[in-house]
Amino acid sequence: MDSLTQETLCKIQSVVIDQIRKEPVKSVDYITERISYEDFFVKYLLPNRPCLLSSYVTAEWRSVKEWVKEDGQPNLDFLASNFGDALVPVADCNKVQYYAQPKTDMKLVNYIEYWKNHISKGHKSKEGCLYLKDWHFVHVFTEYQAYETPVYFTSDWLNEFWDLRSDRTDDDYRFVYMGPKGSWTPFHADVFRSFSWSANICGRKKWLLFPPGEERHLKDHLGNLPYDVTSCELHDGKKYPNYKNACQPFEVVQEAGEVIFVPSGWHHQVYNLEDTISINHNWLNGCNIDIMWEFLQQELCTIQKSISDCIDMEGWHNQCQLIMKASTGIDYAEFFLFLHIIASHRLQLLRRCSRQMSEQVVLKSSDLDQLKHDNTHDDDSVSKLNYEHTKSLEVCKTQKLSGELPTTENIKSLCEDDTSTRLLSGTFESMAIKEISACQRLPDSSQESVWHAVFDIDQVKKILECLMKNEEFQELESSVLCDDPKQIYRNICDALNEYSL
Repeated sequence: MDSLTQETLCKIQSVVIDQIRKEPVKSVDYITERISYEDFFVKYLLPNRPCLLSSYVTAEWRSVKEWVKEDGQPNLDFLASNFGDALVPVADCNKVQYYAQPKTDMKLVNYIEYWKNHISKGHKSKEGCLYLKDWHFVHVFTEYQAYETPVYFTSDWLNEFWDLRSDRTDDDYRFVYMGPKGSWTPFHADVFRSFSWSANICGRKKWLLFPPGEERHLKDHLGNLPYDVTSCELHDGKKYPNYKNACQPFEVVQEAGEVIFVPSGWHHQVYNLEDTISINHNWLNGCNIDIMWEFLQQELCTIQKSISDCIDMEGWHNQCQLIMKASTGIDYAEFFLFLHIIASHRLQLLRRCSRQMSEQVVLKSSDLDQLKHDNTHDDDSVSKLNYEHTKSLEVCKTQKLSGELPTTENIKSLCEDDTSTRLLSGTFESMAIKEISACQRLPDSSQESVWHAVFDIDQVKKILECLMKNEEFQELESSVLCDDPKQIYRNICDALNEYSL
């Protein structure tokens, strides 16, 4: 469960995230034993640090059991017979087109036929090295549960948002990659500067990872990043004047079953050392939404500079947004929609939790009547009990605002505070404790989920503050926005005030 405690959230509030991100990474941690979500959140997500998880994460996946033969090789026959009619995107690793590998679509069964032939030719077939990548497998085969997203990566705003898009029914950021030995992916950073995770179902990969900021040393004299970061061209001081200042990349060899976490803005290049199948996700959440926002601002600035000679034309700002949407995949209006959807879901959770807690701890008037009927005490005693119950609700409310569900110990202490209440404490305690236990069992209202929601909307609030002050966002017509940003901001502030943030 992707959950946080109030204690962890309080610690996070006192941390300057930018500072911990700047702490140098000396190595890529290898995690061999299960760690808690909170530990992963604090050690890797927040500081934006890469790591490699051992195969305990993927051991029970259906894809690991069915897509791989006993000798560890891809079960190509199984894939062809079960998914062969699917249309898949295939990149040609031997060609370059606009700093990328050109792609074509083909049926999986035809790609499997190519792959078998390529293996039989010693991975040197006449077709060259073809790499099946960015296949939206989950979207196509919705009933086939190939894997379960590792808990560390389940706070996934990007796919949560895209799953709701009625206009993007064929899209998400969950992919399957399949490729022969020697297939590779050129130097890049992930879409929107998102996180990514990649699990090897079979085979081995080599990753070259560069920390954020190092890419500036790898640009040529025109400001372009290299297609292949291992190319000898980079040693040309005239073309790549800053290459001498670049650090050596972190080199990670990922074995079968292992899962790598690639943080935001870490540029990387990847090789398949063997015939390999992997499952990959891109995702965003409260830990890196600020990095996405910074990226979008930089992208827009680059676009504005490129067409600055047309700045006096009517609708120039809108034209910049159109170009941004075409080149980056999102514009400011859609980014606001994204934040709005994410915040709305969390606000609904907090409201539901608040309502359920209130309902569960309210002692109904009929309950008091029952107390009066079942006990030989006068109306004055019951009135005192009613007074004590009101006090208990005040405590419950206070505890809710501080993030704690009322406990049986709280109720017992309340019942022991007053002589008249003690007379009826047995009945009162049993009823109140029963209600509280029911509240504590509510899965959607667990304290940990609530505090993760609080963290999420607090991060959205920070980005909304920046967005509303942004001059380019202010240039947008209200008709292109899904809602009033100020109202969304007020709703978030009201919710955070209830939780003392």
